[in-house]
Parts: sequence; C-alpha cells; structure tokens
Amino acid sequence: MTLGHRAKMLLIIGGFALPIVISFLVYAYGHPRATANYGELLLPPDTITAAGFVSADGRDFRFPSLAGRWIVVSGDRAPCDAACRSKLTAVRQVRLALGKDSERVATVAVLEGGAPDAPLRADFPDMTFARPTRPAPAGAPTADPAHIYLVDPNGNVMMRWPAQPDYKRMKNDLDRLLRASQIG
Repeated sequence: MTLGHRAKMLLIIGGFALPIVISFLVYAYGHPRATANYGELLLPPDTITAAGFVSADGRDFRFPSLAGRWIVVSGDRAPCDAACRSKLTAVRQVRLALGKDSERVATVAVLEGGAPDAPLRADFPDMTFARPTRPAPAGAPTADPAHIYLVDPNGNVMMRWPAQPDYKRMKNDLDRLLRASQIG
C-alpha cells in the first residue's frame, strides 16, 4: 500500500508543524514549576534610600555604611507593638541560625514615628535601629510593616518575606544565597 503524493506532503508538513503546535500549547497552558525560594524575588530590584535616617543614638545613619554585607530590613512604626516585636524576633532568630555566616548579614529595624525605647534595644542588641528623618514614599521597604526585605551587598532590595515568616524557609533562602554569593 502506497501513500499518495498529497498524503506524503501532509505528513512532511505535519512533522514540521507538530513541534510548533506542541511548544505553543506548553507555553499557553503549561504550569510553571514552583521555585525553590520562599521569599518573593523583586524584579527589577529596587535601590534602598542612601540618606534620610538617624540611628537610635541620634547619629546620621546611611545604609551604605553596611556595604559589603547582606542586610535584612524590617520597617514598622514606633512604639513597637507585639506584631513589630514578633517580626524583629524572626529577623534576629533567622540571623543567629545562620551560624558562621551570621556575620555576613546585618539586621536593621527602621521605626517611623520615633526612636526605639531602651528595653527594645536591649532585647535586640545586634540590631541597628534607625528612624527616617522624612516620610518614606509608599511601598518603600523601610516603611512597609507587612514584609521583611533583603538588601544585597550592592545596595539592591532584591527579596521580601511576609512579616510573620516561616523561620526555617527564610533561613533556607538566606543559606542558599550566602552559599552562592561571591560578595558579602
């Protein structure tokens, strides 16, 4: 049994068209795989404001002073309520859980509306407290109480986690970044 010329031509065209049709269907209806990271990658990365902050002791504070380190930033309002303290506890515990890599990570709490009280600073001795000297724009990492942000050693805000994170998954994100990073 032989195929006619038209049938051969249709098989040849089908052979070339089938991969295109399949790739279109996968692109249109295929579901992307879940990513390994827990935090949300911010694309494109934003830059953190360099000026406009005062440290808890009244000195001028600039994020570039922590250059070369990864910075976990927690923004909230002063006085620090229970939710704020819980977020700061998460940041502290995750940093401490990094072990030998904890020195590569700095933690900064930006409190709008006033300076942190002495008991708060005593509870978080390794954390840098700062307050803005002017209101931060809406959506700025330093003014967002709903998230915890990660700033890379070059000053780019590149990831965020929820305010009440899963400690283990947040630590896994940081472990992965620190292991792969040649900077900081």
